Amino acid sequence: MAAIDLNTVRSTIEGRLATELASSPAIPVIFNNMAFDSTTEDTFVQCLTSFGSGRYLAEGVNLVVGLVVLNIFTEEGIGAGANFTIGKRLRDLYNKITVSDVIFDSPIGPEVLASSPEGKFQTQLRITFEIYEEL
Repeated sequence: MAAIDLNTVRSTIEGRLATELASSPAIPVIFNNMAFDSTTEDTFVQCLTSFGSGRYLAEGVNLVVGLVVLNIFTEEGIGAGANFTIGKRLRDLYNKITVSDVIFDSPIGPEVLASSPEGKFQTQLRITFEIYEEL
């Protein structure tokens, strides 16, 4: 293992999500720094990946931690069922697994958010992850 390429880690996380939501039924996914008009879609998922602090563990080994925030948007006024169904799909996608050296913890949520864009019902999943980096 060598120094971590954060774009590779981000790509691993985002690729897994994009593949899952591309089928049955397909749901648009929005990533950081992407133009998107939320008024044109009733249902979509926003993925925000960030990296936090790291820790030096041992001779030449660092622990890098991060957070994936998945905002799930569905049409307002039809109940929470469709939103929670998407949330279940996403929980199962990342729940306590390791993918390409990225170790995912148990997801938190989906939690209902009180403030949502007009016309949307929103929940949020948060998933912490970690990677061990050898220098």
